[in-house]
Amino acid sequence: RMNVDRLRLADDMGARCCVDVTGSKGTYWCGADPGNYAPETYDEIVDVIRRILDEADPKETYYSVELMQWAVPDSADSYLSLIRDVDRARFAVHLDPVNILNSPDKYYANGDIIRDAFRKLGPYIRSCHAKDVIMSPDFLVHISETPIGTGILDYRAYFEELVRLPDVPLMLEHLPDQAAYRRAAEVLRRRAREWGFELPG
Repeated sequence: RMNVDRLRLADDMGARCCVDVTGSKGTYWCGADPGNYAPETYDEIVDVIRRILDEADPKETYYSVELMQWAVPDSADSYLSLIRDVDRARFAVHLDPVNILNSPDKYYANGDIIRDAFRKLGPYIRSCHAKDVIMSPDFLVHISETPIGTGILDYRAYFEELVRLPDVPLMLEHLPDQAAYRRAAEVLRRRAREWGFELPG
């Protein structure tokens, strides 16, 4: 019910999209759990998204879910499958590439992961998140979010793909205060200028 109300509010406001996550079968609302990948969980996700869209019936906005590290959708391909199976015109994509860098091979090839995501999901992308990622040298794999400018996310690839899309917002997240948001935004703008891009604001 809450998601229907949120989507209706976003539609009334003329927002580009209303972003959600598919959740988790575990005790933490977006945490890892083996049940996240059960076939019946996928069917439930498809059914819930359809019901939210059908009841809210948005005219101006889109409903989207985030790509996540350990839940559907966790890749561009799984998001494409979800789009096909939900089969609703107002279901779209919120892209956060950091969330799908869940293994060392993806971490080191993140520019290719970004380009692949835009190639496959580009027509459906309505908003994007900006943050950064770092892998620690610990013996077990541990990949963490880190302040923009201190990680290895290939922002040049990100900007090159993002500028091809009309009017898609790039939003900072998970920072502790306004000063941190301003610092992160300046890092992004400075890098964009160095590569010949211009970010608004």
